[in-house]
Amino acid sequence: MESWYLLYCKRGQLARAQEHLERQQVPSFSPMYQIEKIVRGKKTLVDEPLFPNYLFIELDPERVHTTTISATRGVSHFIRFGKLPVTVPFSLIKNLMMQPKLQLIDPAQPKSGDKVFITEGIFEGLEAIYAEPDGEARSILLLNLINQKVEHRISNSQFEKRD
Repeated sequence: MESWYLLYCKRGQLARAQEHLERQQVPSFSPMYQIEKIVRGKKTLVDEPLFPNYLFIELDPERVHTTTISATRGVSHFIRFGKLPVTVPFSLIKNLMMQPKLQLIDPAQPKSGDKVFITEGIFEGLEAIYAEPDGEARSILLLNLINQKVEHRISNSQFEKRD
């Protein structure tokens, strides 16, 4: 009888495990969310797993043996309580599938008024205040030069948020 199980995948190999399970005709599911990050100096939306390294699979152990699944590329092991793999209630899986994809902003990304440290360029080593984004790859910072606030546009890769 088919049930849902929980797998733990090797670090960074969730997509690989899903691909190889799909080839074995084993349905899998990993809930995802979108996060806005700065990647190579540009703001981009990145899909990330809600539960990193965990993968739900629908499996009939009489049709495909659990050792076959454990030997699949990217899979580390089944989550177990005792000797038997844990079954996950279908209602939980259905609920996770029905949820809309979350969209978040990376907490490491500065907000208006945050202090930032300039790491490259002519103003390297200075502290500034983040004002606002200026397109995808640049931001506007406020610098304190000779006791005057000066607005300066700078690449997103040339500064980092200060705590």
